Amino acid sequence: MLRVERLPGRPEDGVEAVLLLVVPSDLGLLDEAVDCFVALCVEGGEPTPSTRFRLRSAIAEAVSNAIARGNESNPSKAVAVRAELRERHVRVSVSDEGLGFDPDTVPDPREPEARERPCGRGLLIIRHLADHVAFNTKGNTIWMTLPRW
Repeated sequence: MLRVERLPGRPEDGVEAVLLLVVPSDLGLLDEAVDCFVALCVEGGEPTPSTRFRLRSAIAEAVSNAIARGNESNPSKAVAVRAELRERHVRVSVSDEGLGFDPDTVPDPREPEARERPCGRGLLIIRHLADHVAFNTKGNTIWMTLPRW
């Protein structure tokens, strides 16, 4: 069973709480991890169905990419998921133990020459669902800002 750790936030910075979750590199744990994490992100409020969908889908894409691509499903590696809960939005980071990548080099899967490639769709979905997306320099951490309610 996965366990999410809830830490106090920094009210002076507008952060109500911080959630931490470590997910082993096993895609079989994805649904449980995402469902548990999203439930805690929206605890105490009532998100719209659209907001819940956006939050769940973006986190699921980021975690599955981190497991399958970043960690190459290596069971000795894990994915760290962190969320800063704010009044109206959530800032989520997903980090893997892989070598990283350059998100600017990922082809747009909507382009005819990239349609048959097995990469880029998850990142396209995340960029469409999140209000803001950023990566660290190494390319093994993604930050997503999503609505909370």
